[in-house]
Amino acid sequence: MDFWAAILNFAEATTTRIGKQLLIDFGQTHAVEKADGSLVTQSDQWADQAIREAIAQAFPDHGVLSEEVEHILPDTDWCWIIDPIDGTTNFARGIPIWAISLGLLYRGTPVFGHVYVPPLNQSFHGFWYGASGLTGPTGAFLNHHPIHASPDAPSSNQFFNLCARSVAVLRQTEAFPCKIRMLGAASYNLLTVAMGAVLGGVEATPKIWDIAAVWAIVRAAGGIWQPLEPDPIFPLQIGQDYSHRSYPTLVVSRAELLPIFQPLVQFLGKEET
Repeated sequence: MDFWAAILNFAEATTTRIGKQLLIDFGQTHAVEKADGSLVTQSDQWADQAIREAIAQAFPDHGVLSEEVEHILPDTDWCWIIDPIDGTTNFARGIPIWAISLGLLYRGTPVFGHVYVPPLNQSFHGFWYGASGLTGPTGAFLNHHPIHASPDAPSSNQFFNLCARSVAVLRQTEAFPCKIRMLGAASYNLLTVAMGAVLGGVEATPKIWDIAAVWAIVRAAGGIWQPLEPDPIFPLQIGQDYSHRSYPTLVVSRAELLPIFQPLVQFLGKEET
């Protein structure tokens, strides 16, 4: 088995195993508030540990950065970024939009992403090598079927996703170009752009574990990732603590849509907050 096949098989097998237990816990677990105001459950903590242990066994030379424990980027060429449950509030309240997210970084930049949504039985993955010099399989996939960002133009029959912290966008314009949706999980918010279901989405305060895997999948699907602050998101820096850093982000299905949507959401960027 070659390297990329081993990576994909590991990601799918691990998230499937973890997802089975999380489906048992789904809607049945108590959530508590963390210092940053987000929620955490015992299921988040169990899944985080289980995934870290699986990575250590399968890829002992790879580093790990995770939402619940490991927040500092290690000094390794390869590093996994884990979000054990993206959409914890949905998970705790019994709403079936939450995901397990694994992103693999090479020298600080995502080159592979895998996101599994157990309640919907949807498994996303994508390969995006950029300027890394790596080669291998390409493309973005949902349940192993190729997916692509939409070529459609904005209209009242198209969708755009907001997050809970970006609803002020609706007060900035009298008529938004598309219908609005709010899904409650950052990864799924942006993955729907990759699968061609929506034309764009914005996340006002995502952490690195919310976006690392999705970044590779969106890029592989032909989507455009536009940070809403001046500095680029990647590559991440060795030794940096990412526990409190947010990355305001706009994702659209094609570059021609940036002049339409970016002026409506740019104020969510840190330089203007």
